[in-house]
Amino acid sequence: MARVSVDGENLVVEIEGIGKLWALKSRLVAPLDKVRGVTADPGAVKEPKGLRAPGIHVPGVVVAGTFYQDGERVFWDVRDPAKAVVITLAGHRYARLVVGVADPRAIVELIESATRV
Repeated sequence: MARVSVDGENLVVEIEGIGKLWALKSRLVAPLDKVRGVTADPGAVKEPKGLRAPGIHVPGVVVAGTFYQDGERVFWDVRDPAKAVVITLAGHRYARLVVGVADPRAIVELIESATRV
């Protein structure tokens, strides 16, 4: 699971527990002005993942790490599809961050309120 927060002008995603090992990341930071959208999307885990580099994908159990699909880099850390949030970025290392969080609705509201102009 991930913990998502806003720190000043940055969106911070902290990977917790065994996800750090599987994803080979513990923290991702993206400037808020790079965020283009956020949705709670339990169906995201059913999408094709592309090439894993590095990461793990055990269908129905876990998807974590960096995946390349259609020339884009996507970061995943999801074990429970019902908790998945998709954060779309532009001009960042990752095109999307797909992470499982404790309260998807609260995270969507947090990011939307932080990115409103």
